Amino acid sequence: MGIEALVFDAYGTLFDVHSVVRRCEGLWPGKGAQLSALWRAKQLEYTWQRSLMKRYAPFSTVTRAALAYACEALGLGLTAERIEALMGEYLVLSMYPDVPNAIRQFACKKAILTNGSPDMIEPLVAHSGLKFDAVLSVHELNVYKPAPEVYQLAVRKLQVEPENIGFVSSNCWDALGAKSFGFTVYWINRLGAPVDRLGFTPDKTIKSLLDLA
Repeated sequence: MGIEALVFDAYGTLFDVHSVVRRCEGLWPGKGAQLSALWRAKQLEYTWQRSLMKRYAPFSTVTRAALAYACEALGLGLTAERIEALMGEYLVLSMYPDVPNAIRQFACKKAILTNGSPDMIEPLVAHSGLKFDAVLSVHELNVYKPAPEVYQLAVRKLQVEPENIGFVSSNCWDALGAKSFGFTVYWINRLGAPVDRLGFTPDKTIKSLLDLA
């Protein structure tokens, strides 16, 4: 299909957002997994709501707000010290095991296109040791994925036509947003979930990034 560049989502695709569970569990035994799940769900929900309301706030602000909501909903005491500890986990998220070897095998241009604000994504990528030609953030546009202008940012920055960009995400809503825009899309379906009913399907569904490599 003439793929000239691969563009990767970050959170949930390259980096495991639920690697925060251990720290959550250490602070609130027996509640770690539940807190992580609700935190992530609210984090995504707030990005969509803010985009629709045209009330952008950086991903770090959204992530803090989602954490505060999740803790209050679960009746967990959240101090300033605990907020900083948990936010710090986002700067050192674990990579999925398939990621490092797969990334090294791709010879084309490689970029990240993420909802993460620079204060979150830049330290995370530096910590990971992964190398990319570009790390692109929605922060430049003040709107979150799956807004079409976010995917256009990759076209503009990489100087590659949409059909020649392979977009890789484990988040189905993101993969289908990219497909709607015109990218060639690879959905990493690690959990065997059904495709979201949004009128599009990925070009290829894979279980691991190594399948794409």
